[in-house]
Amino acid sequence: MCRLNALVAWMFVSVLLSAAGSEPAQSPAAASTAQTRADWPQWRGPNRDASVGSFMAPGRWPEQLTMRWKVDVGLGYATPILVGSRLFMFARQGDNENMTAIDAATGAVLWRTGYPAVFTMNSGAAQHGPGPKSTPAYSDGKVFSIGMTGIVTAFEAANGRIIWQKPGTGVMPMFTTHAFSPLVDRGLVIFHIGGHNDGALTAFDVNTGDVKWRWAGDGPGYGSPILAELGGTHQIITLTQRRLVGVDAVTGILLWERPYTTPSTTNAQTPNLFGQTVIFGDAGNPVQAFAVSKQSNQWVTEVAWENNDTPMRLSNAVLVGDRLFGLSTRNSGQYFAIDAKTGKTLWTSEPRQALQAAIVHAGDLLFSLENDGELVIMRSNASAFEVLHRYKVAQTETWAPPVISGNRVFIKDVGTLALWTWDTASQLDQSIH
Repeated sequence: MCRLNALVAWMFVSVLLSAAGSEPAQSPAAASTAQTRADWPQWRGPNRDASVGSFMAPGRWPEQLTMRWKVDVGLGYATPILVGSRLFMFARQGDNENMTAIDAATGAVLWRTGYPAVFTMNSGAAQHGPGPKSTPAYSDGKVFSIGMTGIVTAFEAANGRIIWQKPGTGVMPMFTTHAFSPLVDRGLVIFHIGGHNDGALTAFDVNTGDVKWRWAGDGPGYGSPILAELGGTHQIITLTQRRLVGVDAVTGILLWERPYTTPSTTNAQTPNLFGQTVIFGDAGNPVQAFAVSKQSNQWVTEVAWENNDTPMRLSNAVLVGDRLFGLSTRNSGQYFAIDAKTGKTLWTSEPRQALQAAIVHAGDLLFSLENDGELVIMRSNASAFEVLHRYKVAQTETWAPPVISGNRVFIKDVGTLALWTWDTASQLDQSIH
């Protein structure tokens, strides 16, 4: 069945393109260039913590950014991933879910592979559209994705060939379906497959798609996992339908769990790790921190602090040093800073900032892509809300985080992907001389 699915999907692969009309096919080794600090290979970046590894600051922030290119890529909220000179974009065009490889410098499509995935959104979430909500993950020449109907696919990054594919289970999460972004670790790619009241956190072999372990203790949530070393154990931490859990990354055995529910069953956060403390909060609940440890051969979770001032929903917070920054649902959207050691609120911004914000950081700078297409650049100030500049970078809604590399920022809106740039300090010096 997997071979048949791969063969059918392979028929959708477009001819490799270039300015002359065709580009010689690269070898897998050439395509899977060793990852660098400039890459953004998965959800929330290299370390899944929204930290930008390679940033080139401008001499001064310009009045406007420069748009280098913009291309139609299809519907969806998946973040584009950047590896070397290529972007990989997972989106819907018509009834197909497509993985598209794009030249990061020019916006030219290098290959596109699609497969049929007819899908109708739950009426309660129809405004968000039927495009994929899960961000792919890249590792060692392969790109992994899960679509709206639960189809799991491994693509060859060099040419789009489908290496293996698993059908959906037929059971969906209640609302926007599969928003869990995969995680690759030590030869395994982890997805939370299945749906409401019937799911399994599942580890597939990256090369064959064989199932290596599964934990079927809860249905999937809408957030994504992180990796952590807690209590001397390599583990996966993720929000599920009704819990926050820690699972052994090697065996899939449940280590610890905490009950966690939100209105309408919409757990949708990615946890943050602060030392041996896990920080999270979602859908009107307090922001919480708790320590995870192993005591007398038993796993223990102990509340470190709780903050009721800054409830979040959908927007993920980021850690910069020992401070947590995010967007609260209070007063139609207020930015905030929390002391990650104590849980004390350091400041909140003026109200009515945004309904949703996708935030990343480079050093002490925060880049917040608000849902109305405005990119807000802020200083991660401990004492006040400090905006450096605001840029309009999209005309339609923006839910995917910005991807920043060097002096480039890639922006995905409802249906397009664009590259914006700014002049660096060295470029300004050269223009003056």
